[in-house]
Amino acid sequence: MSHATTQPPAGMSKALMGAGFVWLAVLVYASSNSIVSLLAEIGREHPVMGRNAISLCNLLFLGSLLSLIPMVFMFHKDWNRENLSKLNRKDWGILTLSAGLSSALTPALFFIALDYTSVTNVVLIGRIEPPLFLLATLFILKEKLDPWAFAAGLIALVGAIVIIALKGGNTAFSFGKGEIAAAVATLSFIASTIVSRIGLKGIPLGIFSIYRTVLGTIIYYFLAIYLYGADHFQDLFAGELWTWVWVYAIIVIIIGQFSWNLGLKYARSGDVSLATSFSPLAALVIAMLLLGENPGPGLIPGGLIILLAIGVGQMGRIRAKRAENVVEEPPMDDLQTEDVLEQEGRINFKGA
Repeated sequence: MSHATTQPPAGMSKALMGAGFVWLAVLVYASSNSIVSLLAEIGREHPVMGRNAISLCNLLFLGSLLSLIPMVFMFHKDWNRENLSKLNRKDWGILTLSAGLSSALTPALFFIALDYTSVTNVVLIGRIEPPLFLLATLFILKEKLDPWAFAAGLIALVGAIVIIALKGGNTAFSFGKGEIAAAVATLSFIASTIVSRIGLKGIPLGIFSIYRTVLGTIIYYFLAIYLYGADHFQDLFAGELWTWVWVYAIIVIIIGQFSWNLGLKYARSGDVSLATSFSPLAALVIAMLLLGENPGPGLIPGGLIILLAIGVGQMGRIRAKRAENVVEEPPMDDLQTEDVLEQEGRINFKGA
């Protein structure tokens, strides 16, 4: 008797691999704020001439520069004469505006937020993003509102409010500088994605990714010099900083970026959507484990409500897929720049 071996289709194995990379990236990015806060605390405990060399500003600036290494490796083919010749003055203007918002203002505000408040509060305040983004696309771009996605966003926001409302004692929630910075950063990221949707259709992702990182780093550097003085980055070459920045670079930038981009290339859109939905809960748990943050007694009821929101969102996606009679979802590699930004908005990381 012959025994036939059944091999999974190549497309299926690539999709499974892509899903694995997406989940890895989500976990890495969910841990990023906790890692940044942990490194900054190490810098405070080991000052250089009385200064914290591992400051959030130094980490953001160096992290942005180091992130160019994997970007150039992955996207250098997009920077060819044919692609660049297709971009007109308007494209470059909108590209510059979007890059300034998404890669300079937004991460700077999130890092400021981490300097004044807990990772938990930053993550919870970020739950205002999904419903606000959908409303923005409705009123500004005149796109059809997805009721299931909107409902999921509102339910997740209710879950975050429950966690915040039930905080007490030393963990009681207060709306201060950090919380304001986190809220404004969220609005900035929504604005950058809206701008991208309006004017960056058809622009290769590689051009946008590298351009926004280079420009964002330059803008951030001069903005920090203007706000804090010419000697603000005087510890960029301190040994203490370079000893620890590689933890940030290897985990968040290299592993995170490679996993995210490989995931977008091979994973199905539904797998990406499901994985990114768990980012807020993963960030809360990681903040508890790495930083010892206590979300308070509201974590369980609020977390269950957020899980309900994830279920509602996935139910809506499945219903939409059935309504369109889609047999198999395509991989994510055909996404436009604005779509990738929207997916990025669902994960916790807003840095380099």
